[in-house]
Amino acid sequence: MKYIVTFILFLAVTVSISAQTPEKISYQAIIRGNNNSLVANSNISIKILIRQGTITGTTVYEETHTGTTNASGLVSLVIGNGTPSTGSFSAINWSQASYFIETQVDLTGGSNYSVIGASQLLSVPYALHAKTATSITGPNPYKAAIIPFTASRTIASSDVNNTIACTANATLTLSSNFSSMAIGDTINFEAHNGATLTINAGSGVSLNYTAGGSGQYVSTSGNVRFGMLRKTGTNAYIISGQ
Repeated sequence: MKYIVTFILFLAVTVSISAQTPEKISYQAIIRGNNNSLVANSNISIKILIRQGTITGTTVYEETHTGTTNASGLVSLVIGNGTPSTGSFSAINWSQASYFIETQVDLTGGSNYSVIGASQLLSVPYALHAKTATSITGPNPYKAAIIPFTASRTIASSDVNNTIACTANATLTLSSNFSSMAIGDTINFEAHNGATLTINAGSGVSLNYTAGGSGQYVSTSGNVRFGMLRKTGTNAYIISGQ
């Protein structure tokens, strides 16, 4: 019997930072026959494969489930709770590459599976990457550090994703091939109480799409001027709030 599947959605991701509790993805699908009729109240077998890189890429995880569709042809399962045959779900490095899910079904409840659908896993599974938070220490690991800035210097790795608080006239130079800052990383700027913070692009670096560009945050007495720098490409940055 030929059949099709309508994917509803990946409902949720349950993440635990406890090594004893595996991560899970809730999954639902509506099973329909080739004439678009619902496969209702039927015992079926489902195989879930997670492929890395492309829709036909390496299978990094595989598990099987048995389930029963309801009167609407809906079947629900939890990926991570099935019977695994390849890999470990909790060992998947979601930050490493794109991932795709392939679904196979046997409508008789046996093991004669046929591929009925494949699609890319998008934003929801990447919440699983939050498990890396177990390696972060401190009372509030997401709080930006405040870095005093009173003398001119080049950009430093400790500046990345933190706040530079300039309280005296000084210049920050964006050096060429600064690898500690990834594309998308940011630095917050504060110029305090009459201080002027100058941002200079070094040799081979562009700032706001201008090679060797510069910008300034000029504060007045009793006030603070705020801004932000973001890396947009190799040796390329934009700033805002001047």
